[in-house]
Amino acid sequence: MPLKPASPFARFLAGVWSTALDLAVVGMALAFAVDAWAPPQDLPWKPLRLADPPGLATTMKFTRAADDPAACRAVMREGGVIFSEEPERSEGFCSTHDAVRLLSGAIALSPAAPVMTCRQALAYVFWSRHSVQPAARSLLGEPVARIEHYGTYACRNVYGRSQGRPSEHATANALDVAAFRTASGRRLTVSGDFRDEAKNGAFLRAARDGACRWFRAVLSPDYNAAHRDHLHLDFGRYRRCS
Repeated sequence: MPLKPASPFARFLAGVWSTALDLAVVGMALAFAVDAWAPPQDLPWKPLRLADPPGLATTMKFTRAADDPAACRAVMREGGVIFSEEPERSEGFCSTHDAVRLLSGAIALSPAAPVMTCRQALAYVFWSRHSVQPAARSLLGEPVARIEHYGTYACRNVYGRSQGRPSEHATANALDVAAFRTASGRRLTVSGDFRDEAKNGAFLRAARDGACRWFRAVLSPDYNAAHRDHLHLDFGRYRRCS
């Protein structure tokens, strides 16, 4: 018995399925090609690595790692950052939960190895590697050897007021940067050089702008008089870049 010819609808369905299969094969081939050849910093499923330059997916991966204490530490270890764990302590409304001390693998801090939350430390190492040093080499012609600061942990409210919300310093989640010392010994201070129209000021403002990618709040002399002598960098709840 001869077979009945396929109906127009059946031929249409066959064509749809054939096209879908072709597209699926092409999509799989493209996915393999992207995975093999695209820069890992542009792919959200690739791990975050300190050695990779910032890319399309870096911000998303960085935020995810900063919110995960284990991932935060793993990224720093993989990037060659050496740190020690800081025991948790509580002092009224203040604490040092999930805190570490950076020992090496980023621009040295002075005073050395202050206590800070892991997410704050992660932001610091990415900022020092991908913002501070490129700006220093471009604008100053040499790398930064040391960053001087006014501290990280301080059990106090914002601006040291008796009332109000706790400062991010109350949980070791902030860093106040006062000066940068270059490899040749030059010292650039926020109080003295931030407004400079030449390269020193341009570098300090570039360091401030670069910090906005990694920290949530970045406050400089442009923000108010209370920050005339330092850059306040924190990983708190509020976003601000000024």
